Amino acid sequence: MKQYNWVIVGCGTIANELAQAMEKEGRRLYGVANRTYEKAVKFGETYGIPKVYQNIDDVFGDEGVDIVYIATPHNTHGAYLCKALESGKHVLCEKSITLNAEELEKAMALAKDHGRVLAEATTIYHMPLYKELRERIDQGVLGPLRMIQMNFGSYKPYDMTSRFFSPSLAGGALLDIGVYALSFARWFMSEAPDQVASQVKLAPSGVDEQAGILLMNGAGEMATIALTLHAKQPKRGTVAFDKGYIEIYQYPRADKAVITYTEDRRQEVVELGSTADALRYEIRDMEKAVAGTADEMHLDYTCDVMGIMTELRKEWGLFYPEER
Repeated sequence: MKQYNWVIVGCGTIANELAQAMEKEGRRLYGVANRTYEKAVKFGETYGIPKVYQNIDDVFGDEGVDIVYIATPHNTHGAYLCKALESGKHVLCEKSITLNAEELEKAMALAKDHGRVLAEATTIYHMPLYKELRERIDQGVLGPLRMIQMNFGSYKPYDMTSRFFSPSLAGGALLDIGVYALSFARWFMSEAPDQVASQVKLAPSGVDEQAGILLMNGAGEMATIALTLHAKQPKRGTVAFDKGYIEIYQYPRADKAVITYTEDRRQEVVELGSTADALRYEIRDMEKAVAGTADEMHLDYTCDVMGIMTELRKEWGLFYPEER
């Protein structure tokens, strides 16, 4: 397979993980750009990246770039996505891919018009464990899905100027950690939820710090999701079927699940893949999609999840400055 030229936009935690994943693949990033040029220079020196762009916009004008990975704050994604797609680049974007469904629809239209791959960097969709579980479910081993229960809680410093709580940085639990929980639920549900109910607690800054979400689809499959940025919770998902249930801990990058069979209480441990290689799986699936050999990026699931988050925030009266 052709080796594509990747550029990372942003120099935060995920950018470092991507550069390290590339190194494990025996490769390196083609270029790096950041809103602060000095940080990009330091990042480039750390990972031996040949190109450091003076400005982020310079990335989009470089004909040598194949794939742009966007790892900047949520509220900047939409603009960078559109510029990258308009200039003929394929795009893999950090979660949440855009602020709302309207921005995503615009980006999807551009991707279609320019014949480019657009995807959200959702680790769940690429971990070998989840692909294996999906195969077993599709084979009917566990019977029909009934209920999903999700927890995701972080304890963040209660600083309303931090990115987690700042409206100007599109903060809040839903876009930061809720996207993981909703993506998990969508992965296992046979069709998108069409009924959504919720309760929310807003932080003093006006963003969501805690929420409970209830989902149901036309097949009668249900999911309950508990999110908080102000109390630590286990990253735990339980997926219950007629013939058994699956328990997954540390689910965003899970490599282990336990299946308990209802009839005899027998337990089976399924281990596949490696948490440490989560971004390597994303890289491989993205390049397959760009090459046209396989499409496992699940933009349709991303669209479903973004639609849910957009409607929830409308119900909560939570809008970011860019949306007003």
